[in-house]
Amino acid sequence: MAIKTASSWHSDRIGETATLIRWGHFGTPVLLFPTAGGDADEAERMGLIGAVWPLIEAGRIKVYSVDSIAGRALAAGWGTVEHRCWLLNGFEAFVAHEVVPAIHADCATDGIDIIAAGASIGAFKATAVTCRYPWLFRAAIGMSGSYDLETLLGFRGNGDFYLSSPLLFAEGLEGEALALLRRRFVLLAFGEGRWESPDEAWRLAGILGRKGVPNRVDSWGPQYDHDWPTWREMLPRYLSELA
Repeated sequence: MAIKTASSWHSDRIGETATLIRWGHFGTPVLLFPTAGGDADEAERMGLIGAVWPLIEAGRIKVYSVDSIAGRALAAGWGTVEHRCWLLNGFEAFVAHEVVPAIHADCATDGIDIIAAGASIGAFKATAVTCRYPWLFRAAIGMSGSYDLETLLGFRGNGDFYLSSPLLFAEGLEGEALALLRRRFVLLAFGEGRWESPDEAWRLAGILGRKGVPNRVDSWGPQYDHDWPTWREMLPRYLSELA
């Protein structure tokens, strides 16, 4: 089996063509979301795949990554605010209804739970899909998360944004979805160096804690910036723990 594969398809849910890349041959599937403007290959270019390569080579994990379609639009300010909010919501639906089935097909099973992970806005997406679709994801790893996108990007969201943002919709979770999420785990890690916003992780952890969702907040201290060297240290440690 090829250790790296790529596939692309057009999705009506996001109105664009997206690429899904896989590294690995066996093990727990990990869906790694890029940063705001990143594509599916960003993880390899920036050294994250190299950082977790021993886990890939040992057959403990298979890593998947998909283009940051919504993140690019947010970072670049494409279209109207309403369009960007629609794309955020649609991207999560695209992940649940198209990317996850593709991962299941690649793993030759429908019943395997996935770990979601990401840094910066990728952490927003990893935690969002885990909280929104807890029957598909068993854990989320959010590294240096940017969770308050309204403040970060300077816009007020609408109904689509509410559905896509864990800081908002998690407060209203109830019933079967909440019961299942309470059997999942959310890990929120950050440094305290340059460009970090620890308060956003604490806010999300507080919401999850009030809803009875298992979570943990890890501070790596002031020597760790909001940057790739931090995430190259974080990701292998947490995947070794959770995979």
